[in-house]
Amino acid sequence: MNLEEKADSPLKQKLRSVIFGTETKEGKYFDIALMICIILSVMLIFIDTIERFHSQYGDYIRIGEWTFTVIFTVEYILRIYCSLNRLHYARSFFGLVDLVSILPSYLGLFFPGANVALAVRILRLFRVFRVLKLLRYLSDGNLLIKAMMQSSRKVFIFFFSVSLIIMVLSVVMYVVEGPNNGFTSIPKSMYWTVVTITTVGYGDITPQTPLGQGIAALTMLIGYSIIAIPTGILTAEISNEMVRTRDLRKCSNCGKKGHDSDADYCNHCGSELEKL
Repeated sequence: MNLEEKADSPLKQKLRSVIFGTETKEGKYFDIALMICIILSVMLIFIDTIERFHSQYGDYIRIGEWTFTVIFTVEYILRIYCSLNRLHYARSFFGLVDLVSILPSYLGLFFPGANVALAVRILRLFRVFRVLKLLRYLSDGNLLIKAMMQSSRKVFIFFFSVSLIIMVLSVVMYVVEGPNNGFTSIPKSMYWTVVTITTVGYGDITPQTPLGQGIAALTMLIGYSIIAIPTGILTAEISNEMVRTRDLRKCSNCGKKGHDSDADYCNHCGSELEKL
């Protein structure tokens, strides 16, 4: 326990151990109760968008929503109160998520137009990361993000090439089929081409002429052919990034490289590895 913690009152220390920690039984119960409140609150947001439930149970849903809003508000105030560094918590990712998840409800009282922003409350789901301590898995997410950034130029060139193919096919289909068959404009033809080349195929616009159907078949084949290209690009970059990450894991005792990102000890000498 550091000097700042010793200077705090017993109440503040107890609240800190319950709210920020999971070592105690009370802390575990608090996290479970918080996760239940988060899930129920998000379920209310979903249910409220269903017209039948909104018209029949709208008052009860609003009462439940405000109950959860008050609970989360009290929790946010307590977190600031018992935090060792209040400014650091308020400016942290989870501090901002805690604030943004309750702010739209209060804004709706003063600005009726802010009701649209109530959907921001869905950010409460991010708080599950804290409760379940899922941040330990963010290193894998960072690996994926780095791989995507490394392959961004290749993906952009691929996207630009596909865009050219879409524009050419759109013009061709507009000329071949025409407004009588649903291709009323080139943007409408582009919609059909995108839907077809991505193998979705809604079927709301379909070519009627034999030539148009032949072009449609070619478009489908092109779509299947190009699906694997971005996947291959991203897979190659992920593999390269994993190699670069393993090269960073160097044992300070024997100097051996190539350890996995989640390894704790050297597989050669058994020494503890430094954390990334």
